[in-house]
Amino acid sequence: MQALSSRWRGCLCILFAVALTACQMQPAKNTVAPSEQALRQRAQEQLAQGIERYHAGDYDQALKGFQAALDHGLLSKSEQSNARKHMAFIYCLSNREAECRGEFRKALEIDPQFDLKPAEAGHPAWDPVYRSVKAQMEIQRAALESKSEIPLPRARQMLADGMQSYEMGEYSAALAHLQDALKEGLLDKGDKVKALKYSAFSLCLVGKQARCRGEFVKIFDIEQDFDLAPAEIGHPSWTRAFAQAKAQVRAAKSKG
Repeated sequence: MQALSSRWRGCLCILFAVALTACQMQPAKNTVAPSEQALRQRAQEQLAQGIERYHAGDYDQALKGFQAALDHGLLSKSEQSNARKHMAFIYCLSNREAECRGEFRKALEIDPQFDLKPAEAGHPAWDPVYRSVKAQMEIQRAALESKSEIPLPRARQMLADGMQSYEMGEYSAALAHLQDALKEGLLDKGDKVKALKYSAFSLCLVGKQARCRGEFVKIFDIEQDFDLAPAEIGHPSWTRAFAQAKAQVRAAKSKG
């Protein structure tokens, strides 16, 4: 009887060990990953919180909220462009034009039909930047569509490269490309004016006001009635240099 009892005890131990191992192999309920729907809802909540922070003037927290919402990768295209738009607003309001341009570019890349709302259009901090980015992307899109058919001449390719660098906020690189395009000497009048204008913009944006003014003077030598586009007027970086160049040209004409 004692031997039989020992045998049963051994069997019970084995069964207990098997049962314990099976329990340990079961996944814990607390480690179940959140569903995609839950993550998407979280992203939308972070977007809404970011917009709330933006309207409260808490820009640092707003940027964190927008970036967190985007990092999930589950927002719709319109939601993504909305987040990018508000990030651009914050950067422009903080005088960080390169970052502002970059966010507007991303918003337009996500949704080519993206546009500012009527209440947002015309704002002095971001409207000129947005219009400039949108116009340049339209030019680049048209150039890409025709590139496979007719290669751009070297000077015009340099001009296009300069414009692309400018829109990316790489002003020194933009200036180098634009000046190379001008040195080629093969641009027509309109392209020369464009290259000189964006050379001037780039110079002013990197703080080289005297050279910036000089580029504007060269434009007036080509086109006497030249003026800035409505979206470019009043920009804090180049308005003064442009006005000085215009006054300088007028004074020279009156003496002549």
